[in-house]
Amino acid sequence: MNTIRRMMILPALCLLTVVWVGGCGYTAKNQGRQGISTVCVPIWTRGADIYRRDLEIRLTEAIIKKIELDRNYKVVAKNRADTLLTGSIDRISQATLSINPDTGIPREMQITFYVSFKWEDLRRNKTYVEKKNFRVTTVYLPDAPFNEDFFRGSEDLMDKLAERIVETTEAEWGNEQ
Repeated sequence: MNTIRRMMILPALCLLTVVWVGGCGYTAKNQGRQGISTVCVPIWTRGADIYRRDLEIRLTEAIIKKIELDRNYKVVAKNRADTLLTGSIDRISQATLSINPDTGIPREMQITFYVSFKWEDLRRNKTYVEKKNFRVTTVYLPDAPFNEDFFRGSEDLMDKLAERIVETTEAEWGNEQ
């Protein structure tokens, strides 16, 4: 009797697993646009009023990682690329959200990056996505015990911004197909 139950339960569990995984939206298919396999991502620029060094390089690296890991595109030189993603960090704003009354040091700081970007098809000379004043915000904790500085606080923002940029380009492309 136990053997018959086990033989019936195993296929049922397999079926439930397949239904569950399928229902979660998992797909082995490339999530990118059909016919595009390469993209060029030159180092982004930064506005004249942004004095923090290497932000554009850090953001470019985060975007490249996001594209290659999540979208399975290969990032290549412009002369070998199907598409081109260019952009700039236009403005950065920082605000104190709360202050430690004992020390006068901010407990929470908010950073917002405003960027512009353009993703275009080099083969067809067509712009797929162009955004201006695209913003992403995050919060960091400069007060003890975390003692995060702007650099550490902006790391999370770089990853979040890269993710939102790639998601936005895919969403815009998806509306066009």
